[in-house]
Amino acid sequence: MISLSQRSQNVTPSSTLAITAKINAMIADGVDVVKFGAGEPDFDTPDYIKAAAITALDAGFTKYTPVPGIPELREAIVDKFKNDNGLDYTASQVIVSCGAKHTLYNIMQAICDPDDEVIFAAPYWVSYPQQIKLAGATPRVIETTAEQNFCMQPDQVEAAITPKTKAILINSPSNPTGTTYDIETLKQIAALAVENQVYLISDEIYEALLYDGATHQSPASFNEETKAITFVVNGVSKAYSMTGWRIGYTAGPEDAISAMSRIQSHSTSNPTSIAQKGAVAALNEPQDAVEEMRKAFEERRDVICQRFDEIEGVSYVKPQGAFYIFPDFSEHYGRTLDGKKIEGSMDITDYLLGSAGVGVVPGNGFGADNNLRLSFATSLTEINRGLDRIKKALG
Repeated sequence: MISLSQRSQNVTPSSTLAITAKINAMIADGVDVVKFGAGEPDFDTPDYIKAAAITALDAGFTKYTPVPGIPELREAIVDKFKNDNGLDYTASQVIVSCGAKHTLYNIMQAICDPDDEVIFAAPYWVSYPQQIKLAGATPRVIETTAEQNFCMQPDQVEAAITPKTKAILINSPSNPTGTTYDIETLKQIAALAVENQVYLISDEIYEALLYDGATHQSPASFNEETKAITFVVNGVSKAYSMTGWRIGYTAGPEDAISAMSRIQSHSTSNPTSIAQKGAVAALNEPQDAVEEMRKAFEERRDVICQRFDEIEGVSYVKPQGAFYIFPDFSEHYGRTLDGKKIEGSMDITDYLLGSAGVGVVPGNGFGADNNLRLSFATSLTEINRGLDRIKKALG
């Protein structure tokens, strides 16, 4: 038999997309499932963004565009970084890709060689280690705990840095934990990146979704030395409920951005022309819709935390951003439920889906088998209905 590539065999599929597909298949078969799986807002894309895309269609804006994005969108991103983050970039330091996932993939392809290492925290977004491996590099995972807010500490990062380290990757607010880094910790980690001359990759896709009056500060804004080695990754998927439009972007060192553009020219070419026009409207128009969604997510965060407080044997860290909660269910491991021994996150995920009609995502794909990820990007009615079921299933 002709063999497949080693890299393809070393990569595991996305657990979040797999469980979402399974849940949707059950619903299509008529099964009543409360969905906590998908990492996307349940709101429709705002009308003004859809209108911009329709206008682009009507105008025949359906052809190839420059590989790194249309100038109008890159300038809108430059303005966004200036106005929101206090960062000065030129359009040549910005590239638009097919979602922030694609942006991160391109970064890894542009900076990593075999035997390089990239440092990041567990729990982590499921695609981080896979993208690093696809670039031929090695994931260097730092284990974190609920007590440290699931955030890497500077002493852990310092101990993990070796001559092979190519980059430090930070996600704040985090998927899957919903936690954020405090500014002092970020500054110390950024200083380590500068001192050791390694890249800092700051995944800020959930930047707009912060709670309890918190504000976001990008590490690239600390000083020019940090900015010179930092990739600031963002996109329109989460803040504007545009997940299917597939528009992500980054600003960073100009030589690396140029390399990413060359790589992209041989993979996807440009992001979809029509979606780019929608993204221009998203960034340039008033941000009222974003704030409305943020407030709704904050209310849902409060309700889902309140409901988990009622369930024995489950602990959690209160999310400070994004729309995920990552509770620890491990006190229920070792139990036999519906005749099945619960020994890990996959077992309890299967039990909740099959016996309680609740779809969650197992934590093992995020590097934390004690936990389950629930997205509260769903209605208050569904949150209460789902938590009723979880409470009954574990009672």
